[in-house]
Amino acid sequence: MKLALLSVLAAAAIANAHFTMQYIWDNGVDEGQNNFLRVPPNNNPVTDVTSTDLTCNVNGLSGANVQTLSIPAGANITFEWHQHAQRTGEDAISGGHKGPVQVYVAKAPSTAASFDGQGTVWTKIYSSGLLNAQSQQWATDVVNANNGKHSVVIPSSLPAGEYLLRAEIIALHVAQSYPGAQFYIGCAQVKITGGGSANPPKIALPGAYKSTDPGITVNIYNNLQSYTAPGGAVWSG
Repeated sequence: MKLALLSVLAAAAIANAHFTMQYIWDNGVDEGQNNFLRVPPNNNPVTDVTSTDLTCNVNGLSGANVQTLSIPAGANITFEWHQHAQRTGEDAISGGHKGPVQVYVAKAPSTAASFDGQGTVWTKIYSSGLLNAQSQQWATDVVNANNGKHSVVIPSSLPAGEYLLRAEIIALHVAQSYPGAQFYIGCAQVKITGGGSANPPKIALPGAYKSTDPGITVNIYNNLQSYTAPGGAVWSG
């Protein structure tokens, strides 16, 4: 009963505390709000793992009006998330949104702007989930403590070309049943210069995630001791 009440209260407290990815940083350089990003119409999450909205959020299948950022292979890329169009005055993401943080990359056949990200094209390059079972610290707690930011190094072995970078935060506060998990997704358009000749493993998004995945339908309020994020293993590059 206590656990059920806790989950209900948590859900009620953060029902409207949604957020979006609003900034990308390239090797420590802030590229400005909503630049090089496919911006969704609002800050609501995606909850249907079979929807094409899972790729790059709502209205995210085209980046025709989005510029593409040139980055060197091996660049350190930082993604920054916020509830609203402000960097101060509130948590970047609600503290009640507990869950994993992941980053994927997909090479465009031509330009990033024209790439819809469909098919088996996505490679996972970063994943962080339940960090401390005793304290129930999640990757999202670290993002919040870092003012909405998390970073990833783009593998230097990726071939040169244009790509979509897909950052994802999965909020699990109401994930006891499906649909319940909330997928917050942001996609950036980049052109990687330099690079190598790697051919990394790939998955489809949508396609790889299932409603029955233990990382998608899960009760995080029941003394959770371990967590496996959806999408398989991280490719180290």
